Amino acid sequence: MKLRLFLDSAEDTLVLGKMLADVFKNAVVLPALLLRGGLGAGKTSLVRGLVEALPGAGEADVSSPSFNIFNIYPTTPQVAHFDLYRLEGMPPDESLFELIGDATTLTVIEWIEFLDRKHWPEQAFCLDWTDLREGRSLDLYAIGSKARPLLESHVSTLRKYTMESNLS
Repeated sequence: MKLRLFLDSAEDTLVLGKMLADVFKNAVVLPALLLRGGLGAGKTSLVRGLVEALPGAGEADVSSPSFNIFNIYPTTPQVAHFDLYRLEGMPPDESLFELIGDATTLTVIEWIEFLDRKHWPEQAFCLDWTDLREGRSLDLYAIGSKARPLLESHVSTLRKYTMESNLS
């Protein structure tokens, strides 16, 4: 299933992040969140909305981890926020692979296109941003046999921003 979402504003991006937090709060399996989009697309804003909606967010200061490559936010579940922009053509730090495999951590990876596909997690929600004249569209889809039903069970919540829904 692929959902095409439309975000009209930065506020919509934060709200979508909060909606995704609701999806992950009670998930038995935490799929990674893989983000692909240009500079200024709203990837970090989405992460801010997500983190701020999780328990423990008062201790989290969400910012783009492009300099230090990743931030860990003390939320429940814990969020590991990676930004691979500076790693184009280089292998990521081993901590990425450790956290992708940690069932208690929600791993969020910005600039996922800079990570060789063979290293992507087996279970993930993918968000691909496209700039429009006004606002942005996002293609949201799941990979993995456990992530797909999780997304499907929350489609009604995400419909607020749906432009079209395609089964694939």
